[in-house]
Amino acid sequence: MKPAITKLFNDFFHSEKAGGFILIFCTVISIWVTNSGMGAGYLDFWHMSVGFDMGILHLNHSLEYWINDGLMTIFFLLVGLEIERELYIGELSTFKNASLPLFAAIGGMIAPAVIHYAFNQGLETQSGFGIPMATDIAFALGVLSLLGKRVPLTLKVFLAAFAIIDDLGAIIIIALFYTDHFSFLYFGLAMGLFGLLTLFNRLKINHSIAYILPGIMMWYCMLQSGVHATISGVMLAFALPFGKGDERSISYRWQHVLHKPVAFLILPLFALANTCIEFADGWHKQLFSPNSLGIMLGLLMGKPIGVMLFAFAAVKLKISSLSEDISWHHLVTAGILGGIGFTMSVFITLLAFNEGAIVIASKTAILLSSVVAGITGFIYHKVFAPRTTEPGE
Repeated sequence: MKPAITKLFNDFFHSEKAGGFILIFCTVISIWVTNSGMGAGYLDFWHMSVGFDMGILHLNHSLEYWINDGLMTIFFLLVGLEIERELYIGELSTFKNASLPLFAAIGGMIAPAVIHYAFNQGLETQSGFGIPMATDIAFALGVLSLLGKRVPLTLKVFLAAFAIIDDLGAIIIIALFYTDHFSFLYFGLAMGLFGLLTLFNRLKINHSIAYILPGIMMWYCMLQSGVHATISGVMLAFALPFGKGDERSISYRWQHVLHKPVAFLILPLFALANTCIEFADGWHKQLFSPNSLGIMLGLLMGKPIGVMLFAFAAVKLKISSLSEDISWHHLVTAGILGGIGFTMSVFITLLAFNEGAIVIASKTAILLSSVVAGITGFIYHKVFAPRTTEPGE
């Protein structure tokens, strides 16, 4: 039975597809400017201080910081809303539907992490194990869209669900392993505000303003607690009333409103600010460091191997079933495209490492791996995946 496509999923797919192409453009521009005569000024721009210090409020940070800890919270809010919708009424709403992308995502997170850890155990780069675990939804769906009518709808839904679960896994990894310091006071305040928002939900308060102001306060408390502030975006998403998930739902309205700003403003700004990769003499030698090898092999080999092993096991054990309109070759395509880590991988890199040289080398490995994964996935699908007569939209 083929899945029914909803208007919101269609909007999501098209915004992610277009957003993926814009991300590519912004990345190319950022790298070009960084390695041109304007490079120093370009880097200084992203590092300039913006904000204020007033009493207990300490909000004076670099522009790059505001993008990564502020605007990316809105990205995580959208991810949370997408996860919530999929859990309630979407592809993840029943175990039968969710099990295959769930097991595929688990395999696609475990295998890359194991590969990176094997290369970096006991080294200062050991904390980078989370980098190759992530999948960039925008880039992956962007590449898939280039295949047009060769892509069955079921594969689009599978890849979206698999990537969304992958994002949820990345969020959990960030919360558990990438916390520099911890304040019980601020964390307690953040959880108290989350409880208040959940109470508003139970009382069926459907005014957005009731959630925006406490949500901002929760973000600030989470920022001061040491747990990465972007987690508050996911918490806010699950505190919003979902109702029946129709157009009257706050969750639906926010998701609909946020698609384009996230795809066309926030993620491009993130790419511009965080892909300032300077290719100095001998930069390619860093690609053979344990950290870079762990990232590249994790994304390019760990992702497809983990996805296929866990998906195959789930089907053979009859926990999951393969839809009639997709083949194992389709799942291999999804596994390869899962190696496009980009946004989330770069984000985790910034949390894992402080040393500039390691950060630059990690970003270079992520970028090269993502390009290779995208090209390889495209070619593999063209050559091996059966052509579908189903329209690709």
